[in-house]
Amino acid sequence: MVERIEFDLLFRWFVGLGMDDPVWDATTFTKNRDRLLAGDLAAKFLAAVLAQPKVKALLSSEHFSVDGTLLEAWASTKSFRPKDGSGTPPDEGRNGEQDFHGQKRSNATHASTTDPDARLYRKGRGKEAKLCFMGHAVMENRNVLIVGAVATRASGHAERLAAEHLLVPHADRTQRVTVGGDKGFDTQDFVAEMREINVTPHVAQNDNGRRSGIDGRTTRHPGYAISLRIRKRIEEAFGWAKTVAGLRKARHRGLPRIDWQFTFAMAAHNLVRLPKLLGAAL
Repeated sequence: MVERIEFDLLFRWFVGLGMDDPVWDATTFTKNRDRLLAGDLAAKFLAAVLAQPKVKALLSSEHFSVDGTLLEAWASTKSFRPKDGSGTPPDEGRNGEQDFHGQKRSNATHASTTDPDARLYRKGRGKEAKLCFMGHAVMENRNVLIVGAVATRASGHAERLAAEHLLVPHADRTQRVTVGGDKGFDTQDFVAEMREINVTPHVAQNDNGRRSGIDGRTTRHPGYAISLRIRKRIEEAFGWAKTVAGLRKARHRGLPRIDWQFTFAMAAHNLVRLPKLLGAAL
């Protein structure tokens, strides 16, 4: 970043530096980053964007979608070591070999020495287990804008717990709202929690060998099919964050910084979409 500002006139203009002005030291950025973390400015920035009168008019207050995505941690699986200090260390060298075959490793007994907040997690059966975090977002369905975001440690319950936390500010005790989601949200507990806060769960039915949490009382409505179709568009924000905003692999370590980076990425995705949406609204 410092080198780019030094030689790129566009970057200099953007940050308010003249052609001959000296560029700040790299420590200036790291100190300011710590201030951003302490002040929770990422969430405040996202809220400020959504609070603009012209933007607020674009938002739906009745229909939402939730989903989560894996964020690969800046840590190698070789750093996933037993918490008690046992185990065979990697071979000598900067990137020493280590054989994990036959070893039973879990988050209960092991932790990364590089990023202790990262968790070993696999996306599904037959998939490779990686050290990662999870990013979660709530999207309003009218114009596909992100209205809430948070990053958590990776776990099998993280998506549902984060969704409940993010949806509470949008729940309306006097008017029922809907939330779309994939099969991972089709559990008895999640459906009950949503109905408790007056939210109708329009989640895809997961009846693979068990009973779905929703039935014909929900699926018979035309709005259910619409929610299932629109909720897939939340993947656009995740895809943009990973390909454009640099979140395919985390560049920071520790949950607070990952949360900060992910929330800023979701706010930036809104800013990218807003010019077209506001132009169409004129």
